[in-house]
Amino acid sequence: MTRSASAAVAFGLCLAAGTAFADSLSIPINRVNPAGAGAPVGVIVASDGPGGLVLVPRLLGLPPGPHGFHLHEFPSCAAREVDGKTIPAHTAGGHYDPDRTGAHQGPHGSGHRGDLPALIVAEDGTAGAPLLAPHLTLADLPGHSLMIHVGGDNYGDQPLPLGGGGARLACGVIPAAK
Repeated sequence: MTRSASAAVAFGLCLAAGTAFADSLSIPINRVNPAGAGAPVGVIVASDGPGGLVLVPRLLGLPPGPHGFHLHEFPSCAAREVDGKTIPAHTAGGHYDPDRTGAHQGPHGSGHRGDLPALIVAEDGTAGAPLLAPHLTLADLPGHSLMIHVGGDNYGDQPLPLGGGGARLACGVIPAAK
């Protein structure tokens, strides 16, 4: 059994047994546009679990299908002008990469620690399936942002960089710890 499958089984067993996680963080998520944050789409609840950080989306009103999902460098979802064009949520910076790997390899690779499993949105526009980020803990989140991209994620830099997820669709700011 792979490491990720083992972690998923352990997480499932904890949920089935009714184990509560000691601490959690609820992160509000909003659509983004050139003016900044737009309409709310829900929350993502983060907590430490067996095998890493557990992210439970409670989202609605998103386009169906897989979406790139990442922890980004900075706690901002504001737009920024780049080369004369306003880019939504550009102030969030790039994927969280404290080890300075410079590589996008997905949640189980040895690249960016901010590479998360793809967020899958159902046909009705909702997302609720728990995701496991094995390289992160709850303590890693403050001072960053969660980003949902328009497109899916191939967990590589080819044929498109950063998994090919494209534009930023929705974002949630995680304030720095006090």
